[in-house]
Amino acid sequence: MSTIHGTSEFGPATARRQFYSPLEAYWNAFREWRKRERLRAALDDLSDRELMDIGIARGELDYVARSALSADPRFTL
Repeated sequence: MSTIHGTSEFGPATARRQFYSPLEAYWNAFREWRKRERLRAALDDLSDRELMDIGIARGELDYVARSALSADPRFTL
């Protein structure tokens, strides 16, 4: 036998908007692009010796900048 001691009203699951905004998608893509560019510039400022110390060749900077942001959610600039 089950007993219900009270009832409660369920509110909305989230407070976020539920519609698609192309402007918001473009803005988020722009912000991600800017993060990649800042990372690329920071890595480009390192000397060849410093890059070798962290295991990156100068020719891999574009790849590292693209993959670092998606691979590590803790990364922020």
